[in-house]
Amino acid sequence: MPAVPSCILDPLREQFLALLPPHVDEHPLGCHRPRIDDAVVFDKLVEALVFGAGYERIADAACSATTMRRRRDEWIRLGIFDQLRLAALDAYDKMIGLNLADVVVDGCTTKAPCGGECAGRSPVDRGKGGMKRSQLSDGAGVPMVTVSAPANTVDHVLLPETLDALKDFAPLPAEVTVHLDAGYDYRPCREALDERGLRGHIASRGTPAPIQVGKRWVVERANSWLNDFGRLRRCTERRKDCVDAYLALAAAIVTVRALRRAAWYLYRWDTRPRSPRIR
Repeated sequence: MPAVPSCILDPLREQFLALLPPHVDEHPLGCHRPRIDDAVVFDKLVEALVFGAGYERIADAACSATTMRRRRDEWIRLGIFDQLRLAALDAYDKMIGLNLADVVVDGCTTKAPCGGECAGRSPVDRGKGGMKRSQLSDGAGVPMVTVSAPANTVDHVLLPETLDALKDFAPLPAEVTVHLDAGYDYRPCREALDERGLRGHIASRGTPAPIQVGKRWVVERANSWLNDFGRLRRCTERRKDCVDAYLALAAAIVTVRALRRAAWYLYRWDTRPRSPRIR
């Protein structure tokens, strides 16, 4: 059984392979083992992301753990994972449309038991190792930007870097409202919004959250979607570039899934599947 349904995995794999540059064999003698197909390695990395298992546990005769690590690092150097995320967002924007008039930012803390560049003392897990994600989503909850940091990083410190990533989605609407919870009710956050010409709708500290939730709930749903991936829920990667690569791959999967769900109700054709549920 595939880690991700074929209706989502197949288009992602095709787009990923299309982004890869042609491989040039530079071995002087040409006597080494044949190169493992990129599609096989990509499927293995998706399994590692979904199940959260170690590379040795999902390795088999078709692809070794060493091949997965080497190909992962090669694709990270080329920036392919982030290109795949942007390609998925571009497809969603063309077919459904991103709601950029209202964007939402929030932080999410998960476990990072192996330490590393994105690990720090978690304030919500008795000081154990944890990782924080600063998540920016559009008005429908589609993950647009994810910034990783140690768990002991304050939410509002990551806000400027998170907002700077909006430049990838220019041109923006004339008025963009950023919805934030009470953890961003500080002067540096308002200054960061003013410097970028963004309006802020920030919850007030000291007021119960359900009373002033507003439009912020969609980012909580996006965080829940990303926490469904085992490698993000319990991050064992020690390098920041590996963490960001898996975050980009997970965001691409979530975006394609949201695209299929929204397209089911927006587009109608005679030969469409009869079940609207996407497993």
